[in-house]
Amino acid sequence: MQHFGRRIALTLTALVLAGVLCAASLILFVYYQETHLPPVGEYDAIIVLGAQVKQDGTPSVALQRRMQAALDAYNNHPALMIVCGAQGDNEPRAEGDVMRDFMLDQGIPPSDVIAETASFNTRENLEYAQAILADRGLSRALVITSDYHVPRALALCRQIGIEACGKGSPSKPEYFLKNHLREGLSWIKFFVESMR
Repeated sequence: MQHFGRRIALTLTALVLAGVLCAASLILFVYYQETHLPPVGEYDAIIVLGAQVKQDGTPSVALQRRMQAALDAYNNHPALMIVCGAQGDNEPRAEGDVMRDFMLDQGIPPSDVIAETASFNTRENLEYAQAILADRGLSRALVITSDYHVPRALALCRQIGIEACGKGSPSKPEYFLKNHLREGLSWIKFFVESMR
């Protein structure tokens, strides 16, 4: 009985270590991708991916940082900006509408900001933005999202057919492990879906 108990303990320990190793590998994979992005090139449109709007209607820190990065990019090189994101179950307004209002408050002309408010995930963000690009005859986008999220967003752009470069907004350091682990799991989903 004692021998059996020891075997169970060793098996559980091995499983825990394997889980930790897998998690660490995912985190390192995402971090490597994030820190080896090509430089931002030419673009004729800016696509901003949504993030949470808080229940009081204000943007989350992640969304604030994405909007600021987009505003900086626009001020450096004005281009049509497509701000993406629907209204989630726990959000009082669509993310795209909140971002558009912010950009207008910063003095960007209404003709330069389009709110796309039908998309609920990154793939939909980009697919719906692509339709707008095609309608406007635009060909190359700068995709702006949180730093850890840029590489997968660009991989999705390649799948969808958007010629794109990316720029990441800084995420909160205290959420590094959570964000990178979650993004690593999203990469697994991306690879699985790509094989279908």
